[in-house]
Amino acid sequence: MKQGNPIADRFREVVLNGKWVANTNFKKALEGVTWQQANRKIGSLNTIAALTFHVNYYIAGILKVFEGGALEIRDKYSFDCPEIESQEDWERLVGALLENAEKFAKHLDGMSEEALDRPFVEKKYGDFRRNIQGIIEHNYYHLGQISLLKKLISETDSFS
Repeated sequence: MKQGNPIADRFREVVLNGKWVANTNFKKALEGVTWQQANRKIGSLNTIAALTFHVNYYIAGILKVFEGGALEIRDKYSFDCPEIESQEDWERLVGALLENAEKFAKHLDGMSEEALDRPFVEKKYGDFRRNIQGIIEHNYYHLGQISLLKKLISETDSFS
């Protein structure tokens, strides 16, 4: 039995169109966020822009593997977000996340049970299924952070 579709659906839920676990998704959570809000620093927390970049960094890196490329992503570079200096910069970053997420989900749609159980790049990284489930969990973690940051920024803006 093919398992790709349920996994693709879970991935889409967190990034593109779901509400089941977190009552939101990245697309909805980032909707209406201005570039200034995306850059707003609250204490030592990451910004919404940095978290958006971070999530896209991993999706794009694994997507490259799906497309036959090498695994080139490294944790130490995962928060190297370029400066967001305009609404266009911000929209480009969000657009890249959503575009990469849709491509990622389409690859998941086409994965067989056997493909999901194959080693991911090297045996030490586990199988594709484990890495896909990991990125879904990783995305929910950061979606929660973004949701909290939006609330903090909204509260701060209402007092200004």
